[in-house]
Amino acid sequence: MSTPTAETSSTPTIRKTGFSSAALRTVVLWHWTSSAVCLIGMLGFAITGITLNHASQIETEPQRDSVIDDLPPKFMSLLANSTEEESAALPPELAEWLTEQTGKSIGSRKADWSEDEVYLSMPGPGSDAWLAIDRETGEFEFESTQRGWISYFNDLHKGRNTGAAWKWFLDLFAIATLVFCLTGLLLLLEHARRRKMTWPLVGLGLFLPFLLAVLLIH
Repeated sequence: MSTPTAETSSTPTIRKTGFSSAALRTVVLWHWTSSAVCLIGMLGFAITGITLNHASQIETEPQRDSVIDDLPPKFMSLLANSTEEESAALPPELAEWLTEQTGKSIGSRKADWSEDEVYLSMPGPGSDAWLAIDRETGEFEFESTQRGWISYFNDLHKGRNTGAAWKWFLDLFAIATLVFCLTGLLLLLEHARRRKMTWPLVGLGLFLPFLLAVLLIH
């Protein structure tokens, strides 16, 4: 029986896949990095996907708070002298005072101005609020509705009334999730030779929702 020579034993092993060792390490690095970034977000979106799917079965009791009062005389001149006709923020002094009275941050939100009334809508995730001020009498009415934590997270899932910062986060999260999925696909290509069920399972994930949509959704 012949023994391998030094020359034959030192011959490098040839990979049978299309990825070099350096490329594979890069794919694995991007895959685990994107999975770490997306982990908590994907858990949150999965859980809120279930709560959204069963929203009609989850009973919640909205909590409503209201305030009806009169503005101090010093603010009446601000309303009377204002010439805004369509959309503009409340004067800063008035916004700060109303924030203290209602417990809702008014800030520089734009209100709808008409000849008789100033109306400010303040929707948020899992909540809604509005403020109406009579420009002639100075009476204001504020109402706030809280629909609970489940509704709050459901609205985060949908990006409903969440503001620009959260919408940017959703875009960045979607990009990170795409990186996670695409690098996962590359890893499937790498290991498919040794795992015969790889492509049947991928096909199941593709065709099952397609068949359900075509046959059972009307």
